[in-house]
Amino acid sequence: MKIESLLSEKYIELHIEVATKEEVIDRMLSIASTHSGVKNQGKLREDVLKREMEMSTGIGQQIALPHTKTEAVSSPVLVFATLKNGINFDSIDDEPVQVVFLLATPEEMLAEHLKLLGRITRLAGRADVREKLMAASSSSEVLELFREEEKDFPQI
Repeated sequence: MKIESLLSEKYIELHIEVATKEEVIDRMLSIASTHSGVKNQGKLREDVLKREMEMSTGIGQQIALPHTKTEAVSSPVLVFATLKNGINFDSIDDEPVQVVFLLATPEEMLAEHLKLLGRITRLAGRADVREKLMAASSSSEVLELFREEEKDFPQI
């Protein structure tokens, strides 16, 4: 599994206007709600928020990665967004977040879940990739960026 194979244009939103961490998560969950892999929207929301309460998923470098392993999905669900203005996400580096990935995987896919988290963190953690993501003007541009960046990566 590659990031670009999990994403499609309808699960990408660019330059969204939100003011709080809660608004970002709600918006991301709203986008995810139409995904065919989502079996139970309420449970997905509950599990994402529960994970966020345990420890912020603001991973630094302007990136947030709300995620969960949950029975609420039957296949991996990935949503991506950039924010018009940086917001406080209680990040480990106290920097405002502008790039957000929401990842939900079935509970039995622990290895794939961890590999996807690592891949997202490695790619988006690169300043050049992050800048291109924030500057992207279309969903197709985001998909092409991931396709290009992952072309030499092995499948998960």
